[in-house]
Order: sequence, then structure tokens, then C-alpha cells
Amino acid sequence: MTTFSRVLITGIAGSGGSYLAEHIVNNYPDVNVSGISRWHSTTSSSNLDAIKDRLDMHECDLTDLSSVISTLKSVQPDAIFHIASHANVRASFTTPLSVLHNNIMGTAHLFEAVRLLGITPSILHCSTSEVYGKVDPRNVPITEECPINAASPYSVSKVTQDLLSYTYFLSYGMKIIRTRMFAYINPRRTDLFATSFALQVARIEAGLQKELLHGNLDSTRTLIDVRDAMTAYWIALEKCSPGEAYNIGGSTVITVGEFLETLKGLARCPIPSRVDQALLRPADITLQIPDTRKFLDQTDWKPKYTFEESVAFLLDHCREKVRHELACH
Repeated sequence: MTTFSRVLITGIAGSGGSYLAEHIVNNYPDVNVSGISRWHSTTSSSNLDAIKDRLDMHECDLTDLSSVISTLKSVQPDAIFHIASHANVRASFTTPLSVLHNNIMGTAHLFEAVRLLGITPSILHCSTSEVYGKVDPRNVPITEECPINAASPYSVSKVTQDLLSYTYFLSYGMKIIRTRMFAYINPRRTDLFATSFALQVARIEAGLQKELLHGNLDSTRTLIDVRDAMTAYWIALEKCSPGEAYNIGGSTVITVGEFLETLKGLARCPIPSRVDQALLRPADITLQIPDTRKFLDQTDWKPKYTFEESVAFLLDHCREKVRHELACH
């Protein structure tokens, strides 16, 4: 038996939320899983095709407090995974006010709705390593005590969400746990460098594209599989302490350029590549190596998938997507 019986996932149709939903319904069949989606969302509902008959979907916009209250009244969740956000870092430089308003007010409305209704769910706020921003090399590996130094409008919004989470824990006793996820390999999110590269490799293999375009290749990341990341979220909500922040990430340290070379080595044909100035961020974070001992000590979580298995999973997904694209034409 699991600790929770009624789970609500914000952003359930997104790239991370859909994998989280799959993990829960496939491993905890007694848990009722509800999800929030927006009537005007551009997120593809196809992410949920395999499990949609096992979900209760609710039309709700987190920036509309009345719809949040209505949804929470209906679901009465004992657990909430708050994963919904505008999450494209580069796009946040183009539309900063939209990203700030969506991410900050959406989170504030969720917490206020919980408080006003007097319900007491355990809440996992799914944040990101982007909150650390520009990190002094002396602070690497990055612990949870690393100074916050936001480097994009997106990271400012995530820092604010993080602070709201702690404030609602401290002021109102709400059971909010903060996780700061480092980079993971996610086939359903095409704005991530790993997925963008793999999709372009698949398109070049299929003759749909001549060269691969990339941005900064010098940034250093640690990578885990999205399926391991979502398992970690579930374990965090079960075992971690409200009010605390936890880094979650992998142990495979690699530069963006090294990852590209790994994909080129798996490609079925030569992959020409060049830098595209439009893909360079006005400000970039280059050292994203976590110290995850706090999370590991409290949960005993271990990743299931190797780096090689995760890359193969990514490339297979992208090749299948290109095959579908070709079939539709």
C-alpha cells in the first residue's frame, strides 16, 4: 500500500508530468490520479495517450484562482505534484513577463487555494537547478546551501516559487517539499539540448535535414533518465521532510559537446553540425553538477537506467517520431 490515495498533478500533459503520471498509474494502481490541463494549452495531449483512460482530467488554469479552488474542491487530493511551469529558459528572455506571471502567480494561486480550503495535502514543488544560476566554481558540486544567483527570467520565477513554498510552509504549516532537479534526458521535451540534438540526428538520417544546429557546447551537466527523475519525485513526497529543499540529479558528468559527439557516434550516417547564433542564450549557466547526498541519505533512491540506456531510449523515441512524420506525408 502506498501512502497516498488521491494524487493531483499540475502540468500533467507536459513532458515531465506525463512521465510522472505513467509512473504512478503503472506502479500504484490503487491511487486515483487527477491532472490539471488548460483549455488553451499548446501542450500535446498525445503525451497521455497510453494512460488517458486511467486519469481524471480537470480543465483548470492556475492563473485563475477560482478554477483552482473549484478543482481542488472536486479532487480533494492528499498529494499534489506541482510541476506545471513555462520551462523554456531561452524563450523566457523573449517573453519574460509572461513566464514570470504564469510561474509565480500560478504557484501562489495553488498554495492560496489549498490554504483557503483548509485541506492538508502533501505537496511536492518540482523546481530546478536553474535557481542556482551562475555558480562560483568554488561551490561545485552544488549543495542546497549554494547561494541563489538567478541568470534568466525563468530562473527568477523558479526562485520565487521556491521562496513561496518555504513561506507557506513556515507561515501556514503547509506540507511543502522542494526538489531542485538537475538536467535529465526527456524525449518528450524538444527544447532540451539532448532531445533537440537527437531529433535532428533522426531527421538527418531520414534525409529531412542537412545539418545539425546547436548553441553553446561548453556547458557542463549531469544527466539522468526522465523515468528515474519521476520515480525520484514520488519517493521524495513519501520520504522527504516538509520545509526542506533537495537536489536531485545524476552522476554522469558530461559537456553538451560531449553529448553531441555521443549521438553522432550512434548515428547511421555522418552528422554535420554548426553553431546557430539564435540558439545562444543572452546569459548561460555552465556548471550544473549537484551534490545529492541530502536526498540520497533520506530516501535511498538509486537510478535504474544507465546513461547508455537513456541515450538509446531518447534516440529510439526521436527516430519513431520522424518515422511518423514521414508516414504522415
